[in-house]
Amino acid sequence: MILVTGATGHLGSAVVSHLLKNTAGNNIAAFARDENKANHLRGKGIEVRLGTYDDIPSLDLAMQGIEKLLLISGNGPTRLQQHKNVVAAAKKAGIKHIVFTSIALKDMKTAALRGLMEDLYQVEDYIRESGLTYTVLRNTLYTGATPLFGGEKVIQTGINLPTGNGKVPFALRREMGEAAANTLLQNGHKNQTYELTASDLYSYGDVAKELSSLSGRTVNYADADSTTFPTQLKEFGLPEIVVLLVTGFSADVKNHQFEMVTKDLEKLLGRKPASLKEGLKEVFNL
Repeated sequence: MILVTGATGHLGSAVVSHLLKNTAGNNIAAFARDENKANHLRGKGIEVRLGTYDDIPSLDLAMQGIEKLLLISGNGPTRLQQHKNVVAAAKKAGIKHIVFTSIALKDMKTAALRGLMEDLYQVEDYIRESGLTYTVLRNTLYTGATPLFGGEKVIQTGINLPTGNGKVPFALRREMGEAAANTLLQNGHKNQTYELTASDLYSYGDVAKELSSLSGRTVNYADADSTTFPTQLKEFGLPEIVVLLVTGFSADVKNHQFEMVTKDLEKLLGRKPASLKEGLKEVFNL
């Protein structure tokens, strides 16, 4: 049986959706905090196991009868310890294979996101040192993050981000979920670390051009002033953590931290990932 944590979130839902296309619901268990959000999974034959990463007994119960585990990285200031709790419970239960979602950056030590994301690499190390068979999936920046970083009305307002000419191998979260599901369903992938990226690099100027082509409207890209940008975001009323994330991701894009392309996502999908145009068309329903 496969256990998916974070099964009601965006990535977890994509994983579960693809698993159901390839295996029966009774081969899947979902670990969730909110029973109301998880109830719909029961209708698909999936067993829902309730708990949190802080609740050790709930983790121990959730691991019973599980062979493969997908640990989707969570959020919050205690994330490192929470993830260690999951790994410890998996080892105690004799889980045969753990798959963990992380982030793809060229150099975490020099990344602007280091303070927010370095703990993911620490979890990777903790998993490797645990002795468990593992697969680490380092995800690049989602195409679907464009509305979050550029604004929900980006087609009307244009893209105003301090990303310079930095580029990203944007990929669809749906395809990341499919890749994770395939990792769980297939044999192999043991003790591997995959960098999941699209096949090409794109700047936010490229994003603006594709949105212009798809929407029939002129979408401009402006390289915002990185010194005043955080203040502008705060004036929009965004929470502090969102301001830190958007400015951190933007700085790392500008500093070329995301500029890596591999065949790993293509290998796990069995086809080329969606292009930027295809991804934006899906994200914006164009």
